[in-house]
Amino acid sequence: MKFGSSGVRGLASELAGRPSGLYTEGFARRLRSTGFHQGKVFVGRDLRDSSPAIAQDCMAALAASGFQPVDCGPIPTPALAFFARRHEAAALMVTGSHIPADRNGIKFYGPKGEIDKADEAAITLSVAELSDQYPWPPARGDRQAGHEQALAAFRDRVETSLPPGALSGMRLGVYQHSTVAAELLVEVLRFFGADVIPVGKTDTFVPVDTEAVGRETMAKVQDWVREFKFDAVVSADADADRPLVIDENAELFRGDLIGLATALFLKADVVVTPVTSNSGISEAFGFIVRRTKVGSPFVIEGMDAARQAGGIVVGFEANGGVLLGTDCLVNGGILSALPTRDSFLPILALLGTMASAGKSLSGLRETWNLPVCASERLENFPVETSRGLMHKLADRDALQRFLAPFGAVADVDETDGLRARMTSGEIIHLRPSGNAPEFRCYAEAASHHRATEIVAMALERARDAALADKVEAV
Repeated sequence: MKFGSSGVRGLASELAGRPSGLYTEGFARRLRSTGFHQGKVFVGRDLRDSSPAIAQDCMAALAASGFQPVDCGPIPTPALAFFARRHEAAALMVTGSHIPADRNGIKFYGPKGEIDKADEAAITLSVAELSDQYPWPPARGDRQAGHEQALAAFRDRVETSLPPGALSGMRLGVYQHSTVAAELLVEVLRFFGADVIPVGKTDTFVPVDTEAVGRETMAKVQDWVREFKFDAVVSADADADRPLVIDENAELFRGDLIGLATALFLKADVVVTPVTSNSGISEAFGFIVRRTKVGSPFVIEGMDAARQAGGIVVGFEANGGVLLGTDCLVNGGILSALPTRDSFLPILALLGTMASAGKSLSGLRETWNLPVCASERLENFPVETSRGLMHKLADRDALQRFLAPFGAVADVDETDGLRARMTSGEIIHLRPSGNAPEFRCYAEAASHHRATEIVAMALERARDAALADKVEAV
């Protein structure tokens, strides 16, 4: 287990029990070292099979460490973070987000919000120091219930985002699968007047990656769009910090475009987004753009720096999760800052923009006239294999040979992985996942067909290169 781009993650079988308690104790030590010695810590979880037991382990460890765990049950990550922030308390979310069901993770929040890389390093050090001496299991302490209160507070926040009836006349599908947002999304969209039809709910956990939506999922959505004539289908990943939006033509509305729509909706002065977001998102839209490495801690760090100059600061990732860095005026009221990924605000911002502009989702996309992007991943691609491949491709001659089928490399951005701009203007970005054994490729081109072709070819070459290295090693 280790910290990646969003929390600590690993196999659920390796996280359950003592390890989850150990990381929670490391978190408790970090809280005490920063002046938060006792008090409430709100605990939430997603709906994967391993999450309830891991959440119980975390709450037991918190109680043994002198904190008061508040059990918020299955709840969206942004709702948990918002409720904890309102109470100036810490929080802990048990979720593996979009990764497979046999894996899980824990996200940590201090009283001021999501922890940063320094916090992660301190927790990791404590885990190493305690690994041979941490007692387990601790006595089960008392915990308070907070599920209904946390959900109600978040619902109140969300329902101020648009005017009453703002989505009247829209026919929307909510792909419920196994996301903790399943019921709340339906309730909120109906609150704003939309005709909502829930689809695809399942008791079996479904890992939905909003950056690499599977063919099976897209096939289901296409059938629903044809059957119900939806204006859009919306959903979220397991813990609801990443939105999924499909347009009226059953085409994916990419996360970075959802983020762009949200930034425009909020009248942002500064946008902070990773290098994986569409390169066409620039100052031409009326805001300053600051690029970061992939991962919410890096976006939050960028937002913290941007706030010094004043103005409205909005962060978003290519997966569509939006982070609100400052308070802002929305629908005649103040929407408070929430510097953690949220799926609800971007979904409502996008649908609200669509309604006020009188355009379809595909029409909005065409209005912006941005390069076409595509992304996909190789799953079960060992971390060591990714590291070896990236080390080899760090040599410019090796990278040029690898990308030779796509033309000549003009320049390379090494902010996070290798983002090559070709002389044709196309972009090919190779990057190992920060939190799973996966290898990702992002591409930009003039057409969807070309972008997806580049991604498929590049990943095939990555797989072949890894196989060749393995054979050579043998």
